[in-house]
Amino acid sequence: MNLKEIKEVIALMNKNKLEEIEIEKGDWKIHLRKKGKKIVQPVGLREVSKKPLSDLKQEEKFKQIKSPIVGTFYRASSSDAEPFVEMGDEIEKDQTLCIIEAMKVMNEIKSEAKGKIKEILVKNGEAVEFDQPLFLIDDYTD
Repeated sequence: MNLKEIKEVIALMNKNKLEEIEIEKGDWKIHLRKKGKKIVQPVGLREVSKKPLSDLKQEEKFKQIKSPIVGTFYRASSSDAEPFVEMGDEIEKDQTLCIIEAMKVMNEIKSEAKGKIKEILVKNGEAVEFDQPLFLIDDYTD
């Protein structure tokens, strides 16, 4: 299953006002549940850690780059590679910021704007939720 298919499933959930959906096809399985409900994570993923909402509200002046999928966050393409970005780095639109592994597929997450990395909100190897903030950037496009 690729990112486009996952987004289609999410759109289907929203259109039909579904609270939860589970799909199995061949050797993969996806289980989605709406926010506010108990999240069931795939076996082997650690508990998701997030900043308190009060911290995020103080940082509203920065653009948030959010996770488009549920998966595992990686800062580099491999364990011995340099991270894609560091705090303070100047970034370009469509520059790769990280990888999120979902169902053994490596999905590159790219910057939506030109700017400067102000904070990396997730640690390497952590599980992330759909729409969870990953990075804060000073957006230079405005």
